[in-house]
Amino acid sequence: MTPTQLARQPVSGASYFLRGFSLAFTPGIRRFVIIPLLVNLLLMGSLIGIILSQLSDWINGWLSMVPEWLSWLSYVLWPLLAIAVLVICSYFFSTVANWIAAPFNGLLAEHLEAKLVGKRPPEDGVMDAVKDMPRVFKREWQKLAYYLPKALGLLLLMWIPAIGQTLGPVLWFLFSAWMMGIQYCDYPFDNHRVPFHNMKATLREHKGSTMSFGALVMFFTMTPILNLFVMPAAVCGATAMWVDKYRNDHARY
Repeated sequence: MTPTQLARQPVSGASYFLRGFSLAFTPGIRRFVIIPLLVNLLLMGSLIGIILSQLSDWINGWLSMVPEWLSWLSYVLWPLLAIAVLVICSYFFSTVANWIAAPFNGLLAEHLEAKLVGKRPPEDGVMDAVKDMPRVFKREWQKLAYYLPKALGLLLLMWIPAIGQTLGPVLWFLFSAWMMGIQYCDYPFDNHRVPFHNMKATLREHKGSTMSFGALVMFFTMTPILNLFVMPAAVCGATAMWVDKYRNDHARY
């Protein structure tokens, strides 16, 4: 199998993410996975501990605010709120992890892309990634500025009795899936200095692939044990998707 075929095997966004698990451990790439993997292990391990110890108390406290005449909804709202908490906390922890590991995720994407297209790997190492932090963090701020207003609006919606607790978790999951697609696809785009608004427009044109990729990332992020390995797999899957779907359209960058 040629390097290009490695990238072109999957046909959907979700399958690119699954492909990322094997790409992350291919020869020559494994060493760039170590730092993102350690960051994710630490933060997602903390997430599991917090969720397991507090989830029941949080949800029971929120359900106590539901009017008594709607108490029968508790059986429906409990699982929906549990999913909402998992999605919100997972996205928060993964965002923190991505901020910390962003320079190294970019380095991983850069070396994997070179392997997939059959080019000589760049000479950049860990120190080069550290030097590139100001530019990388500026890009992370752009993503955060895009995310916060929409996230706050959805959080306010979830405080509306009945409607918020039923519609809110669904909308939050869909929005989080979109943001996960943006978060991880951005690494190869940013390596080629594609402006953030151009990257969003491209992903919007391929919204099905972006959403299916992000939705599966969210599902794995909410799944204990599997969530420990999400970050490097998502970076690798997004890089393969870039090589297959987007690279030729942005060759000028």
